[in-house]
Amino acid sequence: MSSDGVYSHPRIPVTATPAELERLLWVFVALSLVGDIVTTFVGLHLGLAESNPVARGAIEGYGLVGMIVLKGLAVGVALFCRSLLPREYRPIVPAGLAVPWTVAVCINVYMISMVI
Repeated sequence: MSSDGVYSHPRIPVTATPAELERLLWVFVALSLVGDIVTTFVGLHLGLAESNPVARGAIEGYGLVGMIVLKGLAVGVALFCRSLLPREYRPIVPAGLAVPWTVAVCINVYMISMVI
């Protein structure tokens, strides 16, 4: 079977370098981190419970400071792992933080809306 070399590849209409994408994703990490902390503590204030046992232990033992330290440790591990990757793969690191934290924010907002 032969081909004339014409293939249709879907393209994102905006081009960005891996460094630009990574920078944007780190902004997303910061926003999702703050959103997770805020919505977690609003939910706790309204009587909801933290479902993550590690986060629950940090919050019960040290409150807001414990949660911030826990998030800081996650960012620190991510930054260390980032240095082990080739440049073109580094955007996966902030995406790996931002996606689950954004999902947590969405779940928290949903749970808060059910209580209010």
